[in-house]
Amino acid sequence: MRRRTLLAGILATTAVIGLSGCGLDSGQAPAADGSVSTVTIYTSRPKGITDGIVAKFEEANPQYKVQLLSLGAQEVADRVRAESGRPQADVWWGGTSQQFDQGAQAGVLQPFPQETVDRVPERFRGTGDAWLGEQQLTQVIAYNHDMMSAADAPKDWDDLIKPQYKDQILIRDVAPSGTMHSIFDAMIWRTFQTTGTPDQGYEWLRGLDANTKDYPASPSDLYLRIQRQEAPLTIWNLQDVMLQTKAGVPFTPVIPASGSPILVDGVGKVAGAPNSAGADAFAAFLLSEQTQQGLAENNFQFPTVALAQQPKWLTDLQITEMPVDWKAVGAHDAEWIGYWVQNIKNQG
Repeated sequence: MRRRTLLAGILATTAVIGLSGCGLDSGQAPAADGSVSTVTIYTSRPKGITDGIVAKFEEANPQYKVQLLSLGAQEVADRVRAESGRPQADVWWGGTSQQFDQGAQAGVLQPFPQETVDRVPERFRGTGDAWLGEQQLTQVIAYNHDMMSAADAPKDWDDLIKPQYKDQILIRDVAPSGTMHSIFDAMIWRTFQTTGTPDQGYEWLRGLDANTKDYPASPSDLYLRIQRQEAPLTIWNLQDVMLQTKAGVPFTPVIPASGSPILVDGVGKVAGAPNSAGADAFAAFLLSEQTQQGLAENNFQFPTVALAQQPKWLTDLQITEMPVDWKAVGAHDAEWIGYWVQNIKNQG
C-alpha cells in the first residue's frame, strides 16, 4: 500500500457548501441578439461547488450561459448513453473512472483540445484522452459524533459488519451513486483479486446490509437523516464529509486502518455536443490552475492538476491507499452491483 500526504488541518479551512440538488438551472437569459449560447452540463458534483464554479465561469465567459442538470453519477452516465443518438448535454462533469471508461467504450465521449488535456497528468486521463480526471476522492467511514464516541466508532471496513453496529448505518442508495458503486466494488475486489470470485465480497456486503438501517435516496437525504440522529454511521467520500462538517452537520471522518479506496473523479465532453466550443471553454476554465487552487483551498478538493502551492490541509494527514485495479473493477461493476440489488439489498 502507498502512503499519501493528503488531508489534515481541515477544520481550520473555510468552505461554503450547499446540499446537493436536482433539476435544471437555466442561469442567465440569452442576449436578444443571440450572442449568448447555452452550455448544458450534466453533473453529479455537489450544488455548493457547481453553483460557485458556474457563476465564475459565466462571469469570465459572458458569451455563455450554463444549464445544469444535477443527478447521481450513475444516473448521469446512463442518461448520456441513452441520449447518444441525439446528444443533449455538452459536458459530463463528475463520475468515476469506471463510468467514464464505460462511456468512452460506448462512444459517447470525445477529447477536449490538447491544450486542456496537457494540464492533466497522463495517469489521470482516460484511454485516448477521452476524458480527464479532475480530482481524487478518498473514501472513508464517517459518524455522527453527537451520537457515538470516537472509542465506539468503527476503525476499519470489517468493523462495519460486527453485530454491535446493527441498525447503526445509513448508506446512500447504491445503484444511482458512482461513489457507492466504487466503495462496494473495492470491498469485493479485496478478495476477488486473489480468489477470482466475488463470493467472499458478496458475503461481506450481506453482513453490511444486515447492519444497515436504510438506504437514503440522495446525498442530501443521507446528511439530513444522520443529522436527525436516525443512525450514526455511513460510508462516503471525505471531501463531502468535510464540506458537511463545515455546514454544521456533526460528522467526524474515520480513515480506515487497512486503507481507503481513492477514486479519480472526471470530466468529459459529450460526443456530438450541441455546443462543442462551450464545452471546451468550460473544461479549460475548470481545469485551470486558478480554479483548481480555489477548489483545493475552499472545498477540500484534491486536484489532479499541479498547483503552485498546496493548501495546508492537503499536506498534513497521512492516508494509506487501498490498492484497487479500477479498470479491472470496471469490467465487473454492472455484474457486481446488479447482484447486490437483486440478491443482497434489504435482505439482511
